[in-house]
Amino acid sequence: MTTLKPGRKAPKFSATIQTGEQVKLEDYRGKKLILFFYPKDNTPTCTVEACNLRDNFSKLKKEGFQLLGVSPDSEKKHNNFINKFDLPFDLIADTDLKVIKAYKCWGLKKFMGREFEGVYRTTFVIDEEGKLELVITKVKSKDHTNQILELLAAV
Repeated sequence: MTTLKPGRKAPKFSATIQTGEQVKLEDYRGKKLILFFYPKDNTPTCTVEACNLRDNFSKLKKEGFQLLGVSPDSEKKHNNFINKFDLPFDLIADTDLKVIKAYKCWGLKKFMGREFEGVYRTTFVIDEEGKLELVITKVKSKDHTNQILELLAAV
């Protein structure tokens, strides 16, 4: 689980999105960014989370947010995921785990009695100056948009 806390600078990154283009944290300077980490495209919980963000995308845009998802999947898998579910936001293909590890979202997990290394489902809200405004480690995939907005309202 991440040890990053609100108030500190967000770790800088430079990574490739599904189109093959490079994105950097600096590209979002002056904007509010929701950076969400998830384990794998086309899995049940990850799909529910992405679709919740998709269904509420206009609400998030109206509040001034940009969205960017991160998983270790390839550009090709991300393109398939985006096309299959009509996702209106970009996904970082973090196949080398650099962004995931920079945000401390990688580590030992347990599932059905089995231990393995993987991505911790985590969402970061980064403000216009590049500081962490919110860190969500217990993501409610089915109602993630409302979770983000309610937690921000309480800050």
